[in-house]
Amino acid sequence: MEKTVNCEQDCRNGCILGDQCPNKEYAQRANEFMQTTSLDRMHEIAEAARLKKLSEPPKWIIPDDF
Repeated sequence: MEKTVNCEQDCRNGCILGDQCPNKEYAQRANEFMQTTSLDRMHEIAEAARLKKLSEPPKWIIPDDF
């Protein structure tokens, strides 16, 4: 039986699966991004995303039982 792992909860202090981790590729890509991208550039990316989200029209969610 395969144990399911909630990475967000179980791996807060580091990956508990080691080489078996299904998200290993993404962790490496994120690490490379952090090593090669300046903090100023990360702020620019975040600000662009924030402005894009602010310029989008509101999304209305209407409950089914309304």
